Amino acid sequence: MSQPRPAPPIEADQWLNSDSLLSLEAFRGRVLLIEVFQMLCPGCVAHGLPQAKRVLDTFPQSEVAVIGLHSVFEHHDAQNPAALAAFLHEYRINFPVAVDARDPAGFLPRTMAAYGMQGTPTLVLIDRQGRRRAQHFGQVSDLRLGAEIQTLIDDSGSRADEPDADKVVQREVRAGADGCTEEGCPAPGSHEQPS
Repeated sequence: MSQPRPAPPIEADQWLNSDSLLSLEAFRGRVLLIEVFQMLCPGCVAHGLPQAKRVLDTFPQSEVAVIGLHSVFEHHDAQNPAALAAFLHEYRINFPVAVDARDPAGFLPRTMAAYGMQGTPTLVLIDRQGRRRAQHFGQVSDLRLGAEIQTLIDDSGSRADEPDADKVVQREVRAGADGCTEEGCPAPGSHEQPS
């Protein structure tokens, strides 16, 4: 996307994992990741939703929020809100999930159509000002997504006023017999203090 545009509102019939009806305005000031899925979509279950959970676990919630959008365009009877609630419980998805409003006159749910989505899974990134900055249909690598999120965090204002904001955290990784462990491969001499 070349120019950031305000993100269209989420048109939800209901929200799960939330005590109130949410809107995009509730997330202003944070980068927002929206994982658009169907619970019967193999790519959503295998890649999209686990990735959204990893983002939630990786970035501070003061910087990045994660929500889901259940946008059903097939198998409506099997993907009703009661089945979705059970699915979210079984897969331990704790972030808020909106049920995209059906459009009786159209094929796609309302939010999905407003965003011009091609299908599921779709991942949308919204910056702190509420502008849509990225939209990906299909699988996105964790490395690419992490870089995009960090860019939005950095672009959205300096966090230098926070304590230790510029501090680099290093942890010691003890080498195994071959020099590497499951934690990583330390460079030769990295356990020594700089002179």
